[in-house]
Amino acid sequence: MPQQPPIRSTPTRHTRPDASMSLLTNVMDHSLDDGYAEAAARTKAAGGTGLPRTLRARLGLAVGLVLAALVVTVGAAQARVAAPVVAKEREELIDRIDRETETADKLEKSVDQLRGDVSTRQREALKQSGGSGQADLVGILSGAVDVHGPGVKLVVNDAKEASTGGDGNPRETTGFSDTGRVRDRDMQRVVNGLWESGAEAVSINGQRLTALSAIRAAGDAILVDNKPLVPPYTVLAVGDGQRLSTRFQDSADGLYLHALQENYGIRTAISVEDDLRLPAAPSVIVRTAEPRTEKGTS
Repeated sequence: MPQQPPIRSTPTRHTRPDASMSLLTNVMDHSLDDGYAEAAARTKAAGGTGLPRTLRARLGLAVGLVLAALVVTVGAAQARVAAPVVAKEREELIDRIDRETETADKLEKSVDQLRGDVSTRQREALKQSGGSGQADLVGILSGAVDVHGPGVKLVVNDAKEASTGGDGNPRETTGFSDTGRVRDRDMQRVVNGLWESGAEAVSINGQRLTALSAIRAAGDAILVDNKPLVPPYTVLAVGDGQRLSTRFQDSADGLYLHALQENYGIRTAISVEDDLRLPAAPSVIVRTAEPRTEKGTS
């Protein structure tokens, strides 16, 4: 038999897995969620929000604008709701002021009427007791009746650049103060000087002066019978005009007023008038007295 050649075994080759197969196997064995989780963890550890800064800034601005618009809207709504209430309260206040003003005007007219009635009754009573001439004289001297006639008009005003001075008190014991303001004691001396010079009736800014009148100060304001006056102060004095003017200017009080003008710029002007009209003083009660004789005495 022919001899068979020997059979040789071919050795088996062992090849290494390909790199791509290894990556594919890694992807299949490990999910991609782990990578995302790791990236999120790193971002959180770094303190980020995961949003770009520009986007975060825009979102913050948008939220702020929304809140501001909400506040403005709520405020406008509240204002619209409160507007009718405020308008109604304002109208009620105006109506109340008008009513009170009307009531005050009526009361003032009533006071004037009653004052005139009292003056008339006083004149009648004086006529019955002592004659018309004596009644007129008593009414004029007491200020119970209005008067008119010749006299003197004296205007006293502050200096052009007057100031309130330090504490605003009247002039000190030296008699003066460099404030340039007319004080209550200045007007007191002016009025007393006019009375002493022969004035029969005197008024300041329409306020009739009597034996009971008071000229005082409240701060820088001058009060006549508790009624405030504002400069310029116009003093009217009924009497013999030319004689009254001359005697006053030559008196100590006239010289005092002239010194105020020369040293402190207080403005004065005096003139003789043919006819001055002075109102009656309010609430003046004229009383007369008669001597009492004992009866049954020998």
